[in-house]
Amino acid sequence: MTEHDWQRSSFCGGGGNNCVEVAAWPETEGIALRESDSPASVLTTNRAALSALVRGLKAEKSGLS
Repeated sequence: MTEHDWQRSSFCGGGGNNCVEVAAWPETEGIALRESDSPASVLTTNRAALSALVRGLKAEKSGLS
């Protein structure tokens, strides 16, 4: 497996092992997501699907859905 440049969420707040991490996944031209406390479990998706998920979550949070 290739080493990836994982980035933590800005909501992680000071580190620890309770964070969402994201990385570009060049092997599949997609996006990888994992939890910092379980780094071996990786979810892969594509940019369009992740964008739709984030838009949906933001809309739900703001009461637009």
